[in-house]
Amino acid sequence: MLRILAETYPDAHCELDFGNPLELLVATILSAQCTDKRVNLVTPVLFAKYRSAADYAGADRAELEEIIRSTGFFRAKANSIIGMAQVVCERYGGEVPGKLKDLVTLPGVGRKTANVVLGNAFDVPGITVDTHFQRLTRRFGWTTETDPVKIEHAVGELIPKSQWTMMSHYLIWHGRRICHARRPACGACPLASLCPSYGEGPTDPAQAAKLVRPGPFS
Repeated sequence: MLRILAETYPDAHCELDFGNPLELLVATILSAQCTDKRVNLVTPVLFAKYRSAADYAGADRAELEEIIRSTGFFRAKANSIIGMAQVVCERYGGEVPGKLKDLVTLPGVGRKTANVVLGNAFDVPGITVDTHFQRLTRRFGWTTETDPVKIEHAVGELIPKSQWTMMSHYLIWHGRRICHARRPACGACPLASLCPSYGEGPTDPAQAAKLVRPGPFS
């Protein structure tokens, strides 16, 4: 299944725009309950104004909130970004740490966010268990777990560590484009013959084709 997904999505990548680990960390915090497309509309202004952890740590809260307002939950996200940056400055010399155990100690950073940063900014294998990943791994029969951490560990035992980051991209891309939450496009799915959940959505190719969202989502 993973090989087919790799062939289907040869250009799969993180759909958040970033230039360094700090930018990706901020963008990932902003992406909570928000589309990557919306985040990518906001971050050019944000990244131009705040270029270092120290800039975020000393940010005027009202100005930061106004810039990120359209991503939703902007007050909580501003708290996380400022708090994260303060800790990065205090404990890590202003540089985003490259280890999971350190990243998850930062305000607003859980395992999902940490694994996004590790896999895409530091080239350290990580499994990103977002809503798409959770849905697809259960539909595929890879796990019956519902807790994100348990899903991460269960799938990590099935897939070689070197493939974790790209596997995450493949599943997220497939979840956004074909294997939707409400009506998966089963009749247009390259995994149809292997998927134990085939039939949850329309199996007629013409009907299924109408449900496919080609993207890009960045």
